[in-house]
Amino acid sequence: MNLSHLSSASHRMQNMDSKTTEPNDFSSPLLPTSYGAHDVGVDFLDKRHNGASSVPTTLILTTLVAVFGSYVFGSAIGYSSPTQSGIMRDLNLGVAQYSIFGSILTIGAMIGAVVSGRIADYAGRRVAMGFSQIFCILGWLAITFSKTAWWLYVGRLLIGCGIGLLSYAVPVYVAEITPKNLRGAFTAVHQLMISCGMSLTYLVGAFVNWRILALIGIIPCLVQLLSLPFITDSPRWLAKVGRLRESDSALQHLRGKNADVYQEATEIRDYTEAFQKQTEASIIGLFRMQYLKSLIVGVGLMILQQFGGINGIVFYANSIFISAGFSESIGTVAMVAVKIPMTTLGVLLMDKSGRRPLLLVSALGTCLGCFLAAVSFILQDLHQWKGVSPIMALVGVLVYVGSYSIGMGAIPWVIMSEIFPINVKGSAGSLVTLVSWLCSWIVSYAFNFLMNWSSAGTFFIFSTICGFTVLFVAKLVPETKGRTLEEIQASLSSYSSSKK
Repeated sequence: MNLSHLSSASHRMQNMDSKTTEPNDFSSPLLPTSYGAHDVGVDFLDKRHNGASSVPTTLILTTLVAVFGSYVFGSAIGYSSPTQSGIMRDLNLGVAQYSIFGSILTIGAMIGAVVSGRIADYAGRRVAMGFSQIFCILGWLAITFSKTAWWLYVGRLLIGCGIGLLSYAVPVYVAEITPKNLRGAFTAVHQLMISCGMSLTYLVGAFVNWRILALIGIIPCLVQLLSLPFITDSPRWLAKVGRLRESDSALQHLRGKNADVYQEATEIRDYTEAFQKQTEASIIGLFRMQYLKSLIVGVGLMILQQFGGINGIVFYANSIFISAGFSESIGTVAMVAVKIPMTTLGVLLMDKSGRRPLLLVSALGTCLGCFLAAVSFILQDLHQWKGVSPIMALVGVLVYVGSYSIGMGAIPWVIMSEIFPINVKGSAGSLVTLVSWLCSWIVSYAFNFLMNWSSAGTFFIFSTICGFTVLFVAKLVPETKGRTLEEIQASLSSYSSSKK
């Protein structure tokens, strides 16, 4: 494939700081009247000295609307743990039937993942989020009024389709609207809101009936659905579909009316034009040398994230604590108390320490947590240290959840939203999201059976995979902190091309 246009764009970006770009190179205004500009003909040379020093309120509110979808994601994942005994009792379900209910969410998410990239590319990120919430609302209603297992399955499947769309659209949208110095932290809020949704669902589920809990799940869906018309589309998506004036004005709107957006807008245009001269790749077309490193990093992180056992532990947290001889209520509250602060810490550190250090620390911590849990189950089987083994199981799970929350939970999604070029982002995002949910389904469906086989063996397997994650990150994952999306994608494409 001819990469001359890409190389030219990459070269321009690398030299942007050392060159002065004349205003007349930029053909369209950044402040059209649709965003209340007082003077469409503002001189950009003057504006370069008046950049906003603080985070614009518009950017914060826009991100908040987007991550309401992440809250829905978290509440859907957390729903099956506190409701297990109530649903099994009321609808006479066995373990195998409830395992289907727990894991069918991921089947729906795989369906949503397959179409997520195409919908987000052709209709826009906002429209994709809107579609997802319609699926989620219908799903929660089906669960609320279900009388048989089949209606439960239908509702859970619909919610899965919705969060399959959300799991791609939200982090990509947030990454595309934020500046490089804030992108990591803002995109990591996706995981923070997932944690909040999951944790609050745990807590509320301890006090209310499972039908009421499903009805409560509709509220954040409606909040996002009704708020989406009031936020702007992604400037990068608008540039991709040829709506350049709207892209410029959306960028100005997100950065603040006094911010200098000339250089960022020019980079977006140059890079988008360079890649649009290449054909959009299908999923099969992704397996070219040009995209090889991006694909290995994106898919590899998702596989390791899921096979590290997170969804099995989250879906069946109560069962783990019961198996360890510990109180399920104390264990659940302790998980919530660890998860949200550690996720918040990860958000704060994302753009300070960088992605790679956080990933390495996180993977080491999850490895240790699973190892402690495995040892506790061995002691329980041997009837040794009976007073210590439940505490060790609790500590192991909490170390795992805390370590996962600080890095492995958010960063694979952050990196997925950063590394793929605009011409393959839809196909690549669909593939990576599909792989994530496929692995999630395998873990969530098999977890109860693995625990029945050997609780200690299950956690030793997870510990080994988490240990391998450390090696994968150290060897292959690039640092993306402080770089524009265009710089990251150009460098990865150049790396793959040099291997030809």
